[in-house]
Amino acid sequence: MSFQLIPYILMNGKAKEAIDYYQETLNAEVLFMQTLGEGPKDETARLKENELNLIAHSVLKIGETKIMIADVIPELPFEKGNQVSICITTNDVSLTRQLYENLKKDGKVIIELNEIYFSPAYGMVTDKFGVTFQVYTNRI
Repeated sequence: MSFQLIPYILMNGKAKEAIDYYQETLNAEVLFMQTLGEGPKDETARLKENELNLIAHSVLKIGETKIMIADVIPELPFEKGNQVSICITTNDVSLTRQLYENLKKDGKVIIELNEIYFSPAYGMVTDKFGVTFQVYTNRI
């Protein structure tokens, strides 16, 4: 069983500003960055004009550590306390399912585990201790 735990920071429309800030202050290297508007056309069609430039996902390398930063998707409310989550990244859908199911016991599902355009299995859940996890399978 192999997976990574990566800090995931959610911003309220300021992800690009935060990325620029971390590049300047922490010498962060942007490994990947995609806006909501760069997603699949069926996904972007439902967005408002001002949402197209929001950051859908980014990966930064700071020192030897990776972090992820994105803007909160329009369907989810931005709340103090949900700004930082842990992204569990695997290469195995069955492992992703197992971890997601384990975490949702006595917890709260935020996003049901489903296949989406960037992952064969992605979901978001807050465990029984109030820790939010994004559980994600890499497309290989």
